[in-house]
Amino acid sequence: QVQLVESGGGLVQAGGSLRISCAASGRTFSRYTAGWFRQAPGKAREFVAAISWNTAVTYYGDSVKGRFTISRDNAKNTVYLQMNSLKPEDTAVYYCATTRGLGQPRQSYEYDYWGQGTQVTVSS
Repeated sequence: QVQLVESGGGLVQAGGSLRISCAASGRTFSRYTAGWFRQAPGKAREFVAAISWNTAVTYYGDSVKGRFTISRDNAKNTVYLQMNSLKPEDTAVYYCATTRGLGQPRQSYEYDYWGQGTQVTVSS
């Protein structure tokens, strides 16, 4: 069992930066791929980024590629999402999730554990 708690969300102006975190409990967290998704009001949940258990592989959704960076510190059981050059369309609730799946899962149904989300609002 893995429990995930996101933090660090808030209000930021367009063009600004924000780093959000996801703290995990459970000894098996370090073996799992970890990912970030987001969901804006009235829209489907969208894949943002993911990182393999050993940090060797990172991959991103097209809308954030080149602006967001995912990282993790397994010693701290924490995953981070550094968001730069933020745009109003990045406004959403951001969710952390983990999966035991292989490959590079991008679909929400492929992830097993989820956090409660943290709100990120980008003002224009």
